Amino acid sequence: MPRDIPIGNGSFLVTFDGDYCIRDIYYPCIGKENHTDGHKFRFGIWTDNKFAWINMDWNLKLDYVSETLLTDVTASHNSLGVGLHCNDLIDYGENIYIKKIILKNNHKRKREIRIFFHHDYHILESETGDTAYYDPDERAMIHYKGDRYFLMSGMRENRQGLDQYATGIKEFHGLEGTWKDAEDGRLEGAPISQGSVDSTLSFSVEVPPDGEKTVYYWICAGENYAEVSRLNKMISGHGIEYFIKRTENYWRAWLNKEGFNLSQLPENIVTLYKKSLLILKTNIDSNGAIIAGNDSDVQHFARDTYSYMWPRDGALVAYALDMAGYHGITRKFFDFCLDIISKGKESVGYFLHKYNPNGSLGSSWHPWVNNGEKNLPIQEDGTGLILWALWFHFDKFRDIEFISKQYENLVIRCGDFLASYRDGKTGLPLPSYDLWEEKWGIHTFTVSAVYAGLKAAENFTGFFGNTKRSAMYKRAAEEVKAAMDTYLYSKEHNRFLKTIIPSRNGSFETDLTIDASIYAPFYFGVFEPNDEKTVNTMNSIKKRLWIKTDVGGIARYEGDKYHRATEDIHNVPGNPWFICTLWLAQWYIAKAKNIDELKEALPILEWVASRALPSGVLAEQVHPHTNQPLSVSPLTWSHAAFVTTVLEYVNKLEGIETCPACGMPVFSHERLRR
Repeated sequence: MPRDIPIGNGSFLVTFDGDYCIRDIYYPCIGKENHTDGHKFRFGIWTDNKFAWINMDWNLKLDYVSETLLTDVTASHNSLGVGLHCNDLIDYGENIYIKKIILKNNHKRKREIRIFFHHDYHILESETGDTAYYDPDERAMIHYKGDRYFLMSGMRENRQGLDQYATGIKEFHGLEGTWKDAEDGRLEGAPISQGSVDSTLSFSVEVPPDGEKTVYYWICAGENYAEVSRLNKMISGHGIEYFIKRTENYWRAWLNKEGFNLSQLPENIVTLYKKSLLILKTNIDSNGAIIAGNDSDVQHFARDTYSYMWPRDGALVAYALDMAGYHGITRKFFDFCLDIISKGKESVGYFLHKYNPNGSLGSSWHPWVNNGEKNLPIQEDGTGLILWALWFHFDKFRDIEFISKQYENLVIRCGDFLASYRDGKTGLPLPSYDLWEEKWGIHTFTVSAVYAGLKAAENFTGFFGNTKRSAMYKRAAEEVKAAMDTYLYSKEHNRFLKTIIPSRNGSFETDLTIDASIYAPFYFGVFEPNDEKTVNTMNSIKKRLWIKTDVGGIARYEGDKYHRATEDIHNVPGNPWFICTLWLAQWYIAKAKNIDELKEALPILEWVASRALPSGVLAEQVHPHTNQPLSVSPLTWSHAAFVTTVLEYVNKLEGIETCPACGMPVFSHERLRR
């Protein structure tokens, strides 16, 4: 089930599913230590001896308050005669999750309404060895294990504390947990439980006829009792609305700090652009790791998650954030990469498959040997694209003090590796895994990324006056481009090839699958967007990979089996992916010479905006017939690609439309700000 409305502050992340249940609680790193392990935290209402957990049986609308990471959720239940208006947030500066609930009594008589909150913690991603207990000093429920503490409390009618509470055993000897105890409106469990435990607490209010009452609930996260106690007391001291207001103000200021002129874009595109920036922020750890996705449901597919930093994804997200002006975030990302490349096997100058949010090596299925021979299990595009993104960052912001430590320890190491990790005869990069982590060989996308990385290294060394190395990188990039033209462009098929695989006799096995990733030569600067080879390639992608259903969009490649929704491969070569569809828009933008050509990209941007969830969340892919999210949701890369494409459109528009009197760009946000 997709995560509709994630909220976070860089060290504390909470996600909700489509039933408006908390499903993931990450702390103290974004993406590492999911203290629910994907289990539901239920939220329910009792009144007039009737009970209902909030789920899809309610009339639910999940969205965000405009330009913030505060949720805007409405829910109503006809048979209960109750309505809810909820705001959820995580304070931008403290590890406090807050839910504000306005309870609406839709009957014309006064009624008692009880709100129940159920907690199914799996602290440190395990149900073993937890403790749950009621703490009378804090008037709160506390769950802890080791150095992870979570305190739950709340307030109604200016009274802090709980009305009812219960702890109990779950997932053991068939016991379901205290949430079952709540369904009669009363909690009668133990004040403390240990092992595989859960808890439920409740608040009770008298709501006047056709009236409203406000209830607050919060979770404080910390590494010890003293920390969660401090946060609980801060709420008492400042008042809960203080944290709500300051967080709302923070996100509006954060989002609008650059003041880009987006007035020439349709409103739905502008709205999704802003939501995408905010959703991107929820998937970035305060220590720099850019996480691919934090939807724990995906683990049911392969018993692993997307909660890792892939160097390629991270580089492309950093590029989007730098375009949008968030260089403070990207500096931390590049420092995160510098720390990785400075130790272990990576110190040779390459990044491995993926990394945990704390910088340790992530899980992998790429072997170090193949047929008894050493096999370097890398996706070389990740190394190339980090250099490419780093040069864009430096060229835009010119932060010389920051880049000086990156130059010697990351740029030179990675540049030397990219220049040397090539076939002496062909000039091509040696084989590695493709960007989809599936195929071993020499790939158009990877070779394009290597070229971009070498050009970045050339630019860096030229800037720092290292002419000998700069010439070496330039020569290597030229050889890679020439080899790409010779070996990866097929005159017979009139397009770039997805992959070639070298054989022992010196020839190549050719993969003729049309893959959306062969867009890369123009995007990473190997060939011009109007080059015949590029045009032929992009037309092949558009012709063969566009989904021939009402949903539309571009598939990854022909015959894609990942989450395959239909066997009608002719009309649906694969599920539509947001990033792949946006690559087509990026080509339209890059090749445009006038307004009419540029506007070819708008229908794709509107396609993306119309297929996002109402909250703005973009999945990895969608069902080709129903448009339902598939795989991880939200996917960080999807949102980054949308942000990038919007800004590329705006930048191109500024270059095309100039004032006839002064020659300045008509829509330049720089001129508007001056």
